[in-house]
Amino acid sequence: MINTNKKSFGILSAILDGLMIFLSAYLSYWLRFDSNLFSIKGYYLTFAQYAKLVIYIIPFYLLIYWFCHLYESSYYMRRRYELANIIKANGIGFLLLTLCLYLLDDDRLYSRKLIMVFFVVNMFLCFVSRNIIRSFLRMQRKRGIKLRHVILAGYSPAATAYIDRLVSQTQLGYKVDGILADNIDSDFVYRGVKKIGDLKDLESLLMTNAYDEVTITLGLKDYDKLEGLVNTCEKCGVHTKFVPDYYNFIATKPYTEDLNGLPIIHIRNLPLSNFVNRFIKRLIDIVGSIIAIILFSGVMVITAILVKLSSPGPIIFKQVRVGLHNKEFNMYKFRSMGVQPASKEKQAWTTSNDPRVTKIGKIIRKTSIDELPQFFNVLMGNMSLIGPRPERPYFVEKFKEEIPRYMIKHQVRPGITGWAQVNGYRGDTSIRGRIEHDLYYIENWSLWLDIKIVFLTIFKGFVNKNAY
Repeated sequence: MINTNKKSFGILSAILDGLMIFLSAYLSYWLRFDSNLFSIKGYYLTFAQYAKLVIYIIPFYLLIYWFCHLYESSYYMRRRYELANIIKANGIGFLLLTLCLYLLDDDRLYSRKLIMVFFVVNMFLCFVSRNIIRSFLRMQRKRGIKLRHVILAGYSPAATAYIDRLVSQTQLGYKVDGILADNIDSDFVYRGVKKIGDLKDLESLLMTNAYDEVTITLGLKDYDKLEGLVNTCEKCGVHTKFVPDYYNFIATKPYTEDLNGLPIIHIRNLPLSNFVNRFIKRLIDIVGSIIAIILFSGVMVITAILVKLSSPGPIIFKQVRVGLHNKEFNMYKFRSMGVQPASKEKQAWTTSNDPRVTKIGKIIRKTSIDELPQFFNVLMGNMSLIGPRPERPYFVEKFKEEIPRYMIKHQVRPGITGWAQVNGYRGDTSIRGRIEHDLYYIENWSLWLDIKIVFLTIFKGFVNKNAY
């Protein structure tokens, strides 16, 4: 039933998308020719003539939507990812439609402005219609309609984590009817979920009850029972999921490799381990750092003069940081403090109203101007424009023992700004929160994510209340 629900939602989405495409075409025609928003010169086609083209556009667009994963469990897709896929799908459709009309020599027959208006209107209506469906389903599930009934096979930390997430995300419509386990008492209850039997009772329960899904949540020591449970579920024709008890060690989007039929799960999926991705990012770093150095050259010259006049000592402050593959490098900054012994500097955080910070230093630290020399680090290859912020060796040694997965951040080049920084984790903030955001960036890297971080840095990342 759970697969049927997803399939039904996909079919409903496709039907509604087709209607929205037709409605978008009609609204675009009205906006272009009947609303007086655009000037009209000469002869133009009637909507009936455009409708003949729309008949071909609808299946063409639905195919693109499918290619862009808009019908793969779209109810469960996060809205921002769905919106990104809608924009991508309509962008592809717009380009291909324009190309087809040009090749068929029909581009002068159809209004280019209308096609542009259609591109915007269709994206908007597609997103709105999907949210209407989502809201309708959410209301149904709050009333107990179309709930998916699940039982868990096995009790472990994976089971409690799974229950926690289903309870906190009621909009998904899951109802956990019970747990089958050999390692808990018969009166066991966790967040309203009770034990309903032992693992040996699975087949009899599936044969006598209409469960939508079985989620296997065995502990590591019980994995010898995994094959038997899977065979039982498949024999009973019930959809089965598996939540590994080692879920803390693998990525949220694990990468699976096929080695002559043998599936191999990579513990960490790193998009930047791909040569093409690394090459593109490095090329952007080189071009971007050169442009930034040219743009900020005037600011850097003025800052250098002010730093020199503010206190005795060098203009540029060099500090050893840990970068890609745990290699140390000198990171450059405009000096914002008085000169101090290296032995004290390398083990001390900057605090609010730190007496070591000069008057000019307070300004350039608050506005991130002190970070501008790091564009030279990017140009030299020590750093990237975007990435996890590098840390001093002393703190790396300290945190790697205290914070799980801390050292994963060194599998990519450190950055001038990053996902953690634009989300407020800068200066004296939670190290664990910072690492969680760094890991998200590393595992979900894309060119679009880098662009997003650049824009967020421009609008809210330069001036920061935690930058002392």
